[in-house]
Amino acid sequence: MWVRTRAELRGRRRSRAHSCWDHLLIAPLWPKHGVNLGTLLRTCDAVGACLAVPHRPWIREALGKGNTLRRPSCVHWVNEPLGWLAAQRRAGSDIVGVELADEAIRLADLPAARRRTVVVLGHESEGIPAEATALLDRAVEIPMLGTGLSLNVAVAGSLVAYKLAGLV
Repeated sequence: MWVRTRAELRGRRRSRAHSCWDHLLIAPLWPKHGVNLGTLLRTCDAVGACLAVPHRPWIREALGKGNTLRRPSCVHWVNEPLGWLAAQRRAGSDIVGVELADEAIRLADLPAARRRTVVVLGHESEGIPAEATALLDRAVEIPMLGTGLSLNVAVAGSLVAYKLAGLV
């Protein structure tokens, strides 16, 4: 087994951060815990996605604390989540919600994104609000064998981001 050195890993990755790839947006629009936002920001960098978050006083601080990258990451600030989602849909984006729903497809069956895609993540206790589920093109569920009802937002968003980016 060959273990790559840090120099080899750096040589295979982007030389600088992207300003905005605008192809895949991870959108935790109703966040509960700030620590998850930093983790999602790191995942966005790893898969070449942008993070879309609502304007709230504590979110900028949470992103600052949680972002362990040395370079700035792509963050879209959302003033009104429902209006923003509706505008994304009108603009032709594929809106994918991570939610337990009757018509949800399993994560394993989710194809890689072929066009601009917004991944909607809901509140960790309450999920995606009913008004927002009406704006989804499809829902994806992450099967679980344990006793918990769901994964935290950072883990769920990261799994779906990697799948949509075509990296798993």
